[in-house]
Amino acid sequence: MEVISLGYRTDLALRESGGSEIEDRGDHLVIRSPHNPTHWWGNFLLLADVPRPGIAPAWLSRFAAEFPGAEHVAIGFDVTNGAAGDLDWFTERGFAAEFLAVMTATDVSEPPRSSPGSACRCLGSDDDWAQSVELGMRCKEESYEGAAHRRYLTAKMQTQRRLVEAGRGRWFGAFVAGQLVAQMGLFSAGGGLARFQTVETDPAFRRRGLARSLLYHAGRYGLDELGAERLVIVADPGYFAMELYRGTGFVATETQLQIERQPAAR
Repeated sequence: MEVISLGYRTDLALRESGGSEIEDRGDHLVIRSPHNPTHWWGNFLLLADVPRPGIAPAWLSRFAAEFPGAEHVAIGFDVTNGAAGDLDWFTERGFAAEFLAVMTATDVSEPPRSSPGSACRCLGSDDDWAQSVELGMRCKEESYEGAAHRRYLTAKMQTQRRLVEAGRGRWFGAFVAGQLVAQMGLFSAGGGLARFQTVETDPAFRRRGLARSLLYHAGRYGLDELGAERLVIVADPGYFAMELYRGTGFVATETQLQIERQPAAR
């Protein structure tokens, strides 16, 4: 199966580099991440198209067969655009449908100001990476169960660190008084593409220009040192960060479609 979606193509390149297993079944891919089994979008199906309602139940059965111990459901669709009605069959049955913006840039705009008292640099030490997990915990949604989310973030951090140490990219952080308060990664996805990962800022430090500064420095690294021709970010179009991305030079070029069902609350 040849993946056409820019969002999924770059995502799969990073998943495979990070240790995930990708099985091509012709009309769909099975993506597994044995190193992080609770990562919903590290363990999912990618279908060649959005299924018709008559055959959609069969894909749910296929997911259950491929991931018999999974408490979640995650299925992506390899299309480049779509409308809300395309996923009605799933939403009517309680699934969350996402229509994500795939944004690209061929250059990045320098931020108009920097945040006083902050320092931007790449993560390197054990303490830096431990702080990455703690920042992720502070940014988590209230609905996430704490211990399970920490396990997921710890495994995710270990994957990110391996990619950095393998020379695939870098992880950038903004520090205030030695504390990591904003972070993001940028990695080569091959074919002249570089993909951003986990753009997040501590809620107590937002609206200070920290993420904008990191985006610029990471973007310049991608263009100048990774040799990327296009930078890729996948984002929720309703999230306030869209303003940040547009201000840095990103434009929405595709829509990424996917459905998920999170594990039931315990």
